[in-house]
Amino acid sequence: MGGTRWDQLSPGFLAPPLSLSLPCCCCADAGCYPWTPTMEETLEDPPTSAVLLDHCHFSQVIFNSVEKFYVPGGDVTCYYTLTQHFIPRRKDWIGIFRVGWKTTREYYTFMWVTLPVDLKSESAKQQEVQFKAYYLPKDDEYYQFCYVDQDGVVRGASIPFQFRPENEEDILVVTTQGEVEEIEQHNKELCKENQELKDSCVSLQKQNSDMQAELHKKEEELETLKSTNKKLEQQVKAQKDHWETELLQLKEQNQKMSSENEKMGVRVDQLQAQLSTQEKEMEKLVQGDQDKTEQLEHLKKENSQLLLTLTQQGQHQKKLEQTVEQMKEEEMTAVKKQRELTDENSGLSKTLNENKIICNVLQREKERLERENDLLKRENSRLLSYMGLDFDSLPYQAPTSDQGGAGQNPGLVFGNPYSGIQESSAPSLLAMKRCPTCKSDFADGIFDHTLEQQHMQTLCLNCPVCDKTFPAKEKQIFEDHVFCHTL
Repeated sequence: MGGTRWDQLSPGFLAPPLSLSLPCCCCADAGCYPWTPTMEETLEDPPTSAVLLDHCHFSQVIFNSVEKFYVPGGDVTCYYTLTQHFIPRRKDWIGIFRVGWKTTREYYTFMWVTLPVDLKSESAKQQEVQFKAYYLPKDDEYYQFCYVDQDGVVRGASIPFQFRPENEEDILVVTTQGEVEEIEQHNKELCKENQELKDSCVSLQKQNSDMQAELHKKEEELETLKSTNKKLEQQVKAQKDHWETELLQLKEQNQKMSSENEKMGVRVDQLQAQLSTQEKEMEKLVQGDQDKTEQLEHLKKENSQLLLTLTQQGQHQKKLEQTVEQMKEEEMTAVKKQRELTDENSGLSKTLNENKIICNVLQREKERLERENDLLKRENSRLLSYMGLDFDSLPYQAPTSDQGGAGQNPGLVFGNPYSGIQESSAPSLLAMKRCPTCKSDFADGIFDHTLEQQHMQTLCLNCPVCDKTFPAKEKQIFEDHVFCHTL
């Protein structure tokens, strides 16, 4: 079979990688990891890499005469051709890979390549390596040869093949007489075509010799052009060196001129900056002079207006002073009346509060006596029922006013048994409490917290403007404080 390029294969040969389950070299067990031999049974591993298929160059080495299958138990010879653009190296190797591999680390076995003595000779392009039967795969999966350089990059790959025995149908061929005649006729046609190809080959050889002669002539012309080109390159190099020398001198002069130009530019900028600064200062001085003149005129006008206003204000101030004197007199009169009214109001408020307190004491005392009266009535009814008498048939005697509610109850036959207790407890109910501010006396039982707050409010004066509190004794200070809010 002729040589086949990798890029001419069908897409089926680049199918996704299969799960590798290679047989062991000693037990043919697919679960055992295969032992990888090396050339001359050395322990050195071939150079590999993790380069993917997209980064490989498969057309630089072409494999020739690759069979569809190889019979197990025999050695396999791999033929390959090196292209003119590829140069082999010492660490290049050819490995057997299962179809679907992704990196060069997935080889099954390999052999080192033999470096040719003369790479320019035609025989050096045709190379071969032989794989021993002992190291070849034992299954019927598809494999292929791959040429890998010492950088671990694939440079060529063969078509897939299998390791399986020959079938009988591949050996035994049964044909009929008609088929034989047809084959003979086909052979004659092939012989005729072969003769035509030979004639064509002779013509091509003649053309090749003519092309070789023309090529030789072109090579001579090329050598002449090369020598001429070399001389021109030398002249160009000399001219280039001369130009570079002149360019360096011009650069140095340019740098000097640039530095001097920069210095002059800096000096010009400084002078321009000074000139602009002086112009601005002059403008400011002129503007300031104008502003001061305008301010002076304006101040004169304001001064005359102020004098007129001051005269008017003096007259108005005299009127205000007279008005203030009148208001002070009216205020003193109002203050005196307010004091009299305040004194009268405080006395009435004090009397009213005392009357309220006494009223509350009497009301509570009345309620207490009514409760005791109800208790005594119930106790009297109980005693009458115990003695067999009727309460409604007994004569009623109203209490006299001089007894003050302390006499005996007319509803009781033997008098009020609790009268002694009432008389002894009355003084305790009317215990007195003295105010710490005004030293007034109040009943302790009725002088609660609310009444105490009301009593204290009558003894304090609150400012209606700022809510400030003054004692009733400092009435004058309170009135002066309120008057200050009106100013």
